[in-house]
Amino acid sequence: MPEFNFASFADFIAMGGYGFFVWLSYGGSLVALLALGWYSKRQHQQFMQEQSSRIARETRVRQQQSREQV
Repeated sequence: MPEFNFASFADFIAMGGYGFFVWLSYGGSLVALLALGWYSKRQHQQFMQEQSSRIARETRVRQQQSREQV
């Protein structure tokens, strides 16, 4: 079993009186990472949608140009 430097779980949470700042830092970091993940996913979906629209538009233009040449 690993040995802990805290006598109890409450002491671990309190972190020697600095628990509020420690857990606030962990929480803020977690929120920032989750927000970054969400934003990245949203940007990726938007990019894929734009590319799909661009390809569809280019296909329509090529089809129209080939009809006009005939």
